[in-house]
Amino acid sequence: MFDELSSKLDGVLGKFRQRGVLNESMIKEGLREVRRVLLEADVNFKVTREFLGRVQERALGEDVVKAVKPGQQIVKIVHDELAALMGEGRATIAWSSKPPTVIMVVGLQGAGKTTSAAKLAYRFDRDGRKPMLAACDLQRPAAIEQLRTLGGQIDIPVVAGEFGGDPVPTAKAAIEEARAAGRNTLIVDTAGRLQIDDTLMDELRRMKEALQPHEILLVADAMTGQEAVRIAEGFDSALDITGVVMTKMDGDARGGAALSIRGVTGKPIKFIGTGESVRDLDTADPERLAGRILQMGDVIGLVERAQAMDQEEQAKLEQKVLGKGKFTLEDFLTAMRQVQKMGPLDQLLKLIPGAGRLKIPAANMDPKRMKHVEAIILSMTPAERQNPKLINGSRRARIAKGSGRPVAEVNRLLKQFKEMQQFMKRMKGMMGGGMGMGGLPFGR
Repeated sequence: MFDELSSKLDGVLGKFRQRGVLNESMIKEGLREVRRVLLEADVNFKVTREFLGRVQERALGEDVVKAVKPGQQIVKIVHDELAALMGEGRATIAWSSKPPTVIMVVGLQGAGKTTSAAKLAYRFDRDGRKPMLAACDLQRPAAIEQLRTLGGQIDIPVVAGEFGGDPVPTAKAAIEEARAAGRNTLIVDTAGRLQIDDTLMDELRRMKEALQPHEILLVADAMTGQEAVRIAEGFDSALDITGVVMTKMDGDARGGAALSIRGVTGKPIKFIGTGESVRDLDTADPERLAGRILQMGDVIGLVERAQAMDQEEQAKLEQKVLGKGKFTLEDFLTAMRQVQKMGPLDQLLKLIPGAGRLKIPAANMDPKRMKHVEAIILSMTPAERQNPKLINGSRRARIAKGSGRPVAEVNRLLKQFKEMQQFMKRMKGMMGGGMGMGGLPFGR
């Protein structure tokens, strides 16, 4: 997310950090570089101009010019203005006091609209609400089946209309069904088109009038750059959207659309899609997003991901390692699976302050690497996992054959595991307890 923009901005702002003294000409020269980086990232020209105007006004103030560390002050100003550019505080859902809360999900074909509807349902369900999905994209039978499939995967009920039918009666029936079933949130997946047209907008206007939704969320594809901003303007003009779900932020999007949409439409980005799984949906917190863009990390986001781990399983593992001082390959496999629940390693590193500047080989963060390690451990007998000293040359060859990995990889894992056992003993001696999963040096 924002990788290219983040890297280039960090390079420009790094020059500010290195200077002990800043004068007006230095500040203006640096901001011209910031302007170039933002425009290359496909940020709207008007938004860029207004953003830099605010930054320059604050940067040329006496507090910065006379500051002990003016470079850090400039970075702080850029951070604050980036956060303001994306919204004032975290945008929330307008939950109705008379359920169900009705959320219309709109957007063009290919933006990830149907998947985003399921992601929202999964997130709301996890947060303790009782969602229901309504398949009202009746122009494409594939959309109806896709939502049914996704609903089945996350155990969320789906009300679906008939292909080619009128979506308004289907949506109305879904509201009644949600109310009768005690479901307090209804997420309505609507029809899309390859481009905005009168037929689509007329249908969506009819649905809005009939449903009186509490939220209208536009699903916008970050990969389309400024086209996403124009699409947002079109939907907002016709429907008065309440917010945006930005998808495909895990791809090679330059980030300009995410920074431009609120500046152009005045409507906040409420959620960001970071992957294909129904779990890959984050709330869009402007302060945290600005911190990630400037490689300051997102510790809160890291904590939220850690909550996905099995706390009971983690407590058992900590008690075993710190209490008995024994750490086996079985324990290592459990710990590795726990970390995997938090998401891909490359995404986790971006949440750690300063980690974005580390030059860690991509191979060390490849999800396949963990799968290979898992295959090797699962190819061992229970006795071998408990006591790796049993693994001689012939056993190593058998394990390599069973896992489909070379013997060299088996040897490397056993060597690293031995180092890890020694590390655990040192941790036990130093801490005597309270070690979190963060102590495990994965991805080496």
